Amino acid sequence: MQNPSAPAIFLASSSRYRRDLLDRVLDDYEAVDPGVDESNRDGLAPQELVRQLARRKAEAVAINARQALVIGADQLAVLDGKALGKPGDHARAVEQLLAASGKTVTFLTAVCILDPVGRARYEHTDETAVSFRNFDRRLADAYLHHDEPYDCAGSFKLEGAGFVLFDSVRTDDPTALIGLPMIWLAGRLLELGYLLP
Repeated sequence: MQNPSAPAIFLASSSRYRRDLLDRVLDDYEAVDPGVDESNRDGLAPQELVRQLARRKAEAVAINARQALVIGADQLAVLDGKALGKPGDHARAVEQLLAASGKTVTFLTAVCILDPVGRARYEHTDETAVSFRNFDRRLADAYLHHDEPYDCAGSFKLEGAGFVLFDSVRTDDPTALIGLPMIWLAGRLLELGYLLP
């Protein structure tokens, strides 16, 4: 439910995972593909890159939705200081998973809210540490054929069977690993006058 006086909400994302999360608390919002180039042309460190991408996505949608509250988000998986992209196909996903075997991958999930009423920007980055168990190609292949997470940073889905690959997950917000830190986001939306269930 939404306060009638609160601005409409736009989600600057084409991610079905983010839409599924937002659907848990909002009935009325519009998801828009921001069409932002996500390449790291400036060679930014992962922490800065993920924040900048979330902000750029929100700003790209806000250009055509000036009276709306816009939520932008981005996620990067970081292994040995380097960002892992979405694998796109099975071969790259196997490479990513085998590289993560026995190691800890940090997932950075950034969100940026542009509020048209207060003309304010709210930003947050969640860090989730995923420790992978030691596994071989057979488990990687079996898992990938099961979940097909080729559009997911890190090549797994926590909401699927990805947990078979983990030793542990350390986080303040389990929804962040799916793509949107809902604990932080819900807090900001409540503060901004939105009525959430």
